[in-house]
Amino acid sequence: MHQTPPIPDAVFQTFDVRSDPSQVAPRLAALRARVAEQGLDGFLIPRADVHQGEYVPDCDARLEYITGFSGSAGLAAIGTKTAALFVDSRYTIQAPQQTDTTLLTVVDTTDTKPGEWIADHFSTGAKLGFDPWLHTHGQIAELEKPLAAVGITLVPSKNPVDAIWQDRPHPPQGPIEVLGHNRTGRSSADKLTRLRETMQTEGADAVVFTLPESLCWLFNIRGRDVPHSPFVLGFAIVAKSGIPTLFVDPSKLIEEHRTALAGIAELADKAGFEVALAALAAQGKTVWFDPATAPHQVRTLLSEGGAKLIEKRDPVLLPKAKKNAVELSGMREAQRNDAVALGRFLAWFERRAPQGGLTEIDIVRKLEAFRRDQGALDISFDTISGSGPNGAIVHYRVSDTSNRTLVPGELMLVDSGAQYASGTTDITRTLSTGPVTAAQQDHFTRVLKGMIAISRARFPVGTTGAQIDILARQFLWQAGLTYNHGTGHGVGAYLSVHEGPAGIAPRYTVPLEEGMVLSNEPGFYLEGQYGIRIENLVAVKTSEIGEGKYLDFETLTLTPIDTRLIDLSLLEQAERDWLNTYHARIREEIGPLLEGEDKAWLERATAAI
Repeated sequence: MHQTPPIPDAVFQTFDVRSDPSQVAPRLAALRARVAEQGLDGFLIPRADVHQGEYVPDCDARLEYITGFSGSAGLAAIGTKTAALFVDSRYTIQAPQQTDTTLLTVVDTTDTKPGEWIADHFSTGAKLGFDPWLHTHGQIAELEKPLAAVGITLVPSKNPVDAIWQDRPHPPQGPIEVLGHNRTGRSSADKLTRLRETMQTEGADAVVFTLPESLCWLFNIRGRDVPHSPFVLGFAIVAKSGIPTLFVDPSKLIEEHRTALAGIAELADKAGFEVALAALAAQGKTVWFDPATAPHQVRTLLSEGGAKLIEKRDPVLLPKAKKNAVELSGMREAQRNDAVALGRFLAWFERRAPQGGLTEIDIVRKLEAFRRDQGALDISFDTISGSGPNGAIVHYRVSDTSNRTLVPGELMLVDSGAQYASGTTDITRTLSTGPVTAAQQDHFTRVLKGMIAISRARFPVGTTGAQIDILARQFLWQAGLTYNHGTGHGVGAYLSVHEGPAGIAPRYTVPLEEGMVLSNEPGFYLEGQYGIRIENLVAVKTSEIGEGKYLDFETLTLTPIDTRLIDLSLLEQAERDWLNTYHARIREEIGPLLEGEDKAWLERATAAI
């Protein structure tokens, strides 16, 4: 029998400088010339590929190629004489550092929406092109509203970036892995049966899937097509009867894959996806797709081809978010493995940091090495290793040029995670490296109180993350402080570290349900000085009280919180009790897995306060 080739080690994290502001001018000039040849007055460049994922393959990093900006969300509007780079509040420090601000205006979308800015800065009657495979219909519709008022039109067009990108990387060729029932807890056949029951209720003849995480979960496959998320890039069409079609790069497929997926999916080349959509439409089928994630072109092909449309949320997102017993067991195992790696790392850090000379990159590499020892297959995102003022940059990525030497006495923020075969991890710890100021203790303790409040929360079935978000912010608000990011996001089971549709933030209006895994990560940031964030993963479970009508959280992460940073006078007795119980649990579960100096460190770090 043909054996699946082993998945090669990933390059977990690199520190090269991916942006070069000096390249912005020539690339903008080349792009503008191409845009003019297409009879357009400008072009929109999103930070997205056809799958709208958080991570994109190098060959799809068009926004970074043109502007130098490497963040995970953004949009550029390039006109003949004006240009803007739109980013949210996470990237208002990073973006100006990576691009040429003499040529591109960096606009914070928290204050100004892209459509509003374009309407004010482009001429009446202008025609802006956009690649219909890289924007959703909803994104285009939102942009069109303010533009229509001033006579600016958006025109689906060929992508001019691809035409000028001479050294564009090749598409990813990562291998595919088919997971067994022991890792998924549910067969693909069972998932498809449940999906078709939902389709029957909605009156859908077919569902079109464009999100890689949906494909991976539905067909129990994983891959290596994008950094840090075990995704297979592709599409799928599931009809109400018959075998679904899974569109993937044929070079990834070996006979073992075809055997494993026989009767579950018909494997087809990605190049045939557009033809298959047109065929569905020509038959007048009722087709379900997610307008928030599917490309604009998918909707165009279906609607103009004669299909009846059901535009609703991807029907796989909610079932995927509600982990079954096997997936939750795997997630617990992943957190234990990670806790051993973090325990060894933090013990090393406490010994090493006071000696001086330790850089942010040293810290990332050492943590990665400990995770490799515990069987990590990859990191789940680039580690945020922020010393002193760099800790105040929420999505800081250390590079060879930004790399900073930690000064003993500064706060150190490390936000990191890993992909294990059993599950996905995400954890943040803020570390003391010397004497702590009263202000630092005050800020840290208010953040900790918010994290504990979420950890201890009990709430009725039907409660949303938006409703409990205030629990984490209340203690900062009392001091006139806050943080400009969500309190928590969903986390996948050996999938994406950022998973919808639930989370803890004002934007998350989906009710929390048993089996969901979320991050719990309030923070505080003092620009130019330090950042504080404390993050655990929690799983939603049915409460032991309330006769099944209430939910609460099981804390999954098992790593000590630095008690030297706490102002004990600010903690209520119930909060002390929670922290002491949490630390005692860590001692009991992780202590036996550590040795020598590492075990001695854990004993000290988890001592009762």
